[in-house]
Amino acid sequence: MFGKILAINDNLIRIENTLKKAEISLVGINVIFQKNDIKFVGVVEQVDEEFIDINLIGEIVNDKFISGIIKKPNLESSCRIITKRELEYLLGEQSYSSKDTLLIGKSAFYEAFNVTVSKSDFFSSHFAILGNTGSGKSCGMARILQNVFYYNDEAIPKNAHFVIFDAYAEHNNAFKNLNRIKGLNFKSLSCDIDSKIANYIKIPSYFLGVDELAILLDCQSIDLIPVLESTLRLVYIFNSNDETLKMYKNSIIANSIQDILVSGNVASQIRDQIIAVLTKYHTDDINLDSIISQPGYDRTLRQCLIIDNQGKMNAINLVMDYLAKYLNTNIDNLEIEKGFYYTLNDLSNALDFSLINEGILSSSTTFARLNTLRVRLRSLIDSNLASVFEYNDIISREDYVKSLFTNEYKENVQVLDISFGSIDERYSKVITKLLSKIFYDFASTNINRGSFPIHILIEEAHRYVQQDIDKDIIGYNIFERITKEGRKYGIILGLITQRPTELSKTVLSQCANFLVFRMQHPDDLDIITSISTNVTSDLKERIKILHSGMALCFGTSFKIPSIVQLDLPDPMPVSSNIEVTKLWY
Repeated sequence: MFGKILAINDNLIRIENTLKKAEISLVGINVIFQKNDIKFVGVVEQVDEEFIDINLIGEIVNDKFISGIIKKPNLESSCRIITKRELEYLLGEQSYSSKDTLLIGKSAFYEAFNVTVSKSDFFSSHFAILGNTGSGKSCGMARILQNVFYYNDEAIPKNAHFVIFDAYAEHNNAFKNLNRIKGLNFKSLSCDIDSKIANYIKIPSYFLGVDELAILLDCQSIDLIPVLESTLRLVYIFNSNDETLKMYKNSIIANSIQDILVSGNVASQIRDQIIAVLTKYHTDDINLDSIISQPGYDRTLRQCLIIDNQGKMNAINLVMDYLAKYLNTNIDNLEIEKGFYYTLNDLSNALDFSLINEGILSSSTTFARLNTLRVRLRSLIDSNLASVFEYNDIISREDYVKSLFTNEYKENVQVLDISFGSIDERYSKVITKLLSKIFYDFASTNINRGSFPIHILIEEAHRYVQQDIDKDIIGYNIFERITKEGRKYGIILGLITQRPTELSKTVLSQCANFLVFRMQHPDDLDIITSISTNVTSDLKERIKILHSGMALCFGTSFKIPSIVQLDLPDPMPVSSNIEVTKLWY
């Protein structure tokens, strides 16, 4: 069938079709051009009765495939179908029981031929699994993860740590059998307090720093950040029993009362605001019953707020003089001790006082600008999700992360599934960001850098990994930071999504490996072809008609782009389509 070379045009070689038959089944098959020991690898692009067009993709040198073409075969080179051994150089070893070989699936072009990659290569880089609903991407992810744990004759990966952010609680069923293998464990947590299949996740509220609060409260403006910084100082001051912090408490309360006194509001309004503040925020030195002395006459601070029949508060100067001795302590210079304990209610009280200091009581403009923070925090506290942040013990971030990957028997957990159930999508996005940041902070501050690898797998990633305004507000997007810097700390991101166009372009650009299941939207397909020059127009067209469970695999771990049929997971995730007619009848 393969005759002599007729023409070489760039990487496209046209050869004579000696059979004079259009064997369409040859399209996609790899061939070898060889003369002496030099081997060039090509893939059949087109076949008709006269010619066969072959695209050159690389060379085999010293029993290794090298992608890309520098030299070209000469016209005397022979052409033949690739051998099984040569094919292994392209598609990977056929045995997948070793520690470093990961089974992806079966080749779509070579019957019963496995496609494998190096586990180290694949799981040391960020990756993306893309495809329309029903194309098999969730099953594909589950199958690959099952392959990591089920085919290891040499050893089990006991120190692996995969966390799955599971939008629909699909993967509990897929990994429930992991606990039956000695040394391997699966753990399921949920943000839904009514979940029947998972324990309720808890996140310490005192882990919430300025960045985390900005994410939690959905800050839309950078000028809210100083308010949150002030809030954290206040929650630290108001919840500390340290005697040295008394002066800070006195100073901020005194300053707040003085601001109200000189606000220019009517006397009744000033009185009511001061009483409201001192009822909620007070110290031994400054409270409504504090004694204010003057020659021959003592009265309480409350009595100084009495308004006469002229509508005047005559003792304002006495109160101002009393408060003056507690001023001039600048809380901006206060060093906040790390790891101090506080609850969401503590945070709410501190935020309220911070807003008072910002002038929320005296300015309707300030009220309109800042009150959204209070509304959002109160909304969270009043919701079922508040119990997620009710963590009553004191724990370090390091111990907290390790506790997530530990079961009730103090054994290491390799797969942690965190599902969202019926909680609001905004909060599921927030929790994904918060936990991802906790994992990143833990890994990036680990003294033994990279010794505790964590793979973060995000289902429905287009909901959470977006080009949002975090970079404008807190200076970075946590997922972009993970994809740019996480590899050196052992934090790897895996994205599973049906809409790559809605993902952060920065995050997607940092992914090194891709499994693309059936996709048909033109914008999504354009994203795929822009990712890699190896994805040809022919492969782009094939993506549109891939069978369920079949994916185009390419990236740094794959020698060549390959269409692969992945096995179904066993057991399956709960992600299959419903059987409508069975339910109907």
